Amino acid sequence: MCTKRRIGSKNLFISETKAFCDYRNEKKSKIAWKLTKEVVDEKLSKHYV
Repeated sequence: MCTKRRIGSKNLFISETKAFCDYRNEKKSKIAWKLTKEVVDEKLSKHYV
């Protein structure tokens, strides 16, 4: 999540992070993965033998 602003204190960061997490959990939000296992395997195959 991008807030497009500086969060000035640790306490504000913690409370906003908790509020965001609670909101996402309440909506039962899902992660929209942009990679498939096949794409990852292809990209990482050059690093493994």
